[in-house]
Amino acid sequence: MSRAVVALGANLGDRGSTLRAAASAIAALPGVRPVASSREVESIAVTLDGPDTTKPRYRNAVVVVDTELEPQQLLDALHGIEDANGRTREVRWGDRTLDLDLVAFDDVSLDTETLTVPHPRAGERAFVLAPWLDADPDAVLPGAGPVADLLAALGDDTERVDEPRLFDEPTRASRPATATADRTQART
Repeated sequence: MSRAVVALGANLGDRGSTLRAAASAIAALPGVRPVASSREVESIAVTLDGPDTTKPRYRNAVVVVDTELEPQQLLDALHGIEDANGRTREVRWGDRTLDLDLVAFDDVSLDTETLTVPHPRAGERAFVLAPWLDADPDAVLPGAGPVADLLAALGDDTERVDEPRLFDEPTRASRPATATADRTQART
């Protein structure tokens, strides 16, 4: 099994209900087992022109899962969940009913036409780093470093939402480094 980190975001409709439904749908995917999740945070919308306070605020969260799926298969399944929640892709970085991003997949580095892992802007976004750190205090963004250090350097402009975590917390999210290295070697 591989460990994947998925960022969730929504700024249209009942954002909290949408995030909780999406987390449940992710956990229900064949070959996916929930590991940990964050509490929700709110953040200012980011557009191609930068932060935009005139847009509806986002709700964001992160879930950590173990999966038997390959990265592209997981991304395709995430797109299906987005579509089921009314996601349209008309405006790049536009308002969304639901946005699901595959942030990290073990220590895999992948860059295809449809998928880049780790997510190329994850280390620049407090709305990804803050909930990821909440879900996994020992998290490391492959190629960039500990999530706690990245967030400290960036600054946390998110606001915690008083809602429970998206998953019940069955286990600790972080794995020993040797287990990750063994899985990465087996994949190559």
